Amino acid sequence: MTVLARAGWRTLTLAEYAATPHPAPRTVLISFDDGYASLADFAYPLLADLGLSATTFLVTDFVGKVNTWDVRYTWRRLPHLDWPAIERWRARGFEFASHTARHARLTWLSDARATDELGRSRETLQARLGGSSPCALAYPFGAVDERVARLARGVGYDLGFGGVRGEPTDPLRQPRAPVYMWDVGATPLGLATGGWGAAGRFVAHVANRCAVGTSWMLKLRADSPR
Repeated sequence: MTVLARAGWRTLTLAEYAATPHPAPRTVLISFDDGYASLADFAYPLLADLGLSATTFLVTDFVGKVNTWDVRYTWRRLPHLDWPAIERWRARGFEFASHTARHARLTWLSDARATDELGRSRETLQARLGGSSPCALAYPFGAVDERVARLARGVGYDLGFGGVRGEPTDPLRQPRAPVYMWDVGATPLGLATGGWGAAGRFVAHVANRCAVGTSWMLKLRADSPR
């Protein structure tokens, strides 16, 4: 982030992203998924000091709770941001949007269940934060198809972000490029042009596809007898 700031990159709000032709030089919408509490301890203060902002996509049923929705990768369950922390950072220019209600893989759900995940999360955010900016979401695991995008549009979303290979012409299937520890230059590989950019996006796509393993583990846990 320090390298990007020194190189003159400017962060966009959701409204600015929606109104900006892409790719716009040296502009980026920085985003975080899941909304873990550690963001307020480390990432947000750093970004604020650099004059940058970000959008965080929240698993709204778990705001203020621990991540029991996820496979347990750590010794202790990880806490999510609570509403007071969200409101404090929102007052400082950070934005918060939907990562669905319970982080379900929407492409595996029926229309009714997917609509509930999308709609319930949107209603929670509208009730807590209002509706001044575009209503946006990031699809869990980057999993979105035409059906899911249609359902998201139907419950009132304006913007939707999937994986690396999104559909730039569809506001509800926008692509996203991850930033990894090896992104040390003035332009993240996923945003670069030429061969390095293609390689960076390919690696990001493969990493995103590996998340299907997590989806299967969660499905098996949900289907197992209690």
